[in-house]
Amino acid sequence: MNIKFGEYSIREWAPPDEAALVKYADNRRVWINLDDIFPHPYTAADARAWIEASAWKPVTNFAIAAAEEAIGGIGLKLQKDIYRRSAEVGYWLGEPFWGRGIATAALKSIVPVAFKEFDLVRLYANVFEYNSRSARVLEKNGFRLEGRLVKNITKDGKVIDSLLYALTRDDL
Repeated sequence: MNIKFGEYSIREWAPPDEAALVKYADNRRVWINLDDIFPHPYTAADARAWIEASAWKPVTNFAIAAAEEAIGGIGLKLQKDIYRRSAEVGYWLGEPFWGRGIATAALKSIVPVAFKEFDLVRLYANVFEYNSRSARVLEKNGFRLEGRLVKNITKDGKVIDSLLYALTRDDL
């Protein structure tokens, strides 16, 4: 997959992305907004393992890239069993790229592809209560707030709420 949006693209991760992945992922301000499966500190070994795992089929995790390097990631967690037509969407950007509309444009670019390629009827995202920027990215893309999950997350020793956003195929 290679989706162009402006001067950026969404593409598969590749071994040459390892250095950029470490450069942007090894940042506490990035980590504080992500699931704990995203390590901190973020090492070259973590980057190598991520790039290898991202090649598993079906490919559901992608790099957000500028012309010269990967600057973040976007992906889907396909659900199973009775939830099989739903997927959780997640994304992150290196801190130097925050506030430029890149995450909003990346999400806008991948949503129709996700619905088409994976025969989904629902995309959803859980946002940490303090991450208003991520909530805004979702809202700009038509995701609706479905609810607040009280004391749903433990991150960095704190118990916090999460906000559940969703978009259905019918919303497009």
